[in-house]
Amino acid sequence: MTVTLGTTANNGLTAVVMNGAMATADVATIMTHILNDLISGTPIYPGAFSQAGLLYVPNRGILQARVGDYVAYDNVGWPILVSANSIANGAWTHT
Repeated sequence: MTVTLGTTANNGLTAVVMNGAMATADVATIMTHILNDLISGTPIYPGAFSQAGLLYVPNRGILQARVGDYVAYDNVGWPILVSANSIANGAWTHT
């Protein structure tokens, strides 16, 4: 299930929580909204995010999301990875 994510002041990011049972539609939502920041916002589809937690950061590399981490994108299609520890102990809010 996708959720909103942000700080206490602003929680306008769409996100998914990494777990063993992410719905294909939720993975697709994140994947199709990640855009290439160097080529006029061209979608990075398929391959921007996977069921296995691999997150392709355009023109930077690949990150491995772990159980409990949140993967989100911002209003211009930039991927965001927040660790489970940061979510639990930081200033993040989520619904």
